[in-house]
Amino acid sequence: MLVPDPRGRLPGRGANLHPDLKCLDLAERRRAFGRALRLDGPVDLTEVRRYLEEIAPGPAATVTDETTRSTT
Repeated sequence: MLVPDPRGRLPGRGANLHPDLKCLDLAERRRAFGRALRLDGPVDLTEVRRYLEEIAPGPAATVTDETTRSTT
């Protein structure tokens, strides 16, 4: 089972992933974790998926680009 390590401090081999569920789905389809971590067989991504769902911005969240903000 893989566990999230946002600070990158846990011992062992690691793999980087954008904090986005779409990236997790793509990596899972491509079996990227098994290759990156040199594992045989399927990889349990339950904890990683749960973590990403918790930190994902909700539908009301917005991101503003500083270059488009009005200076008035």
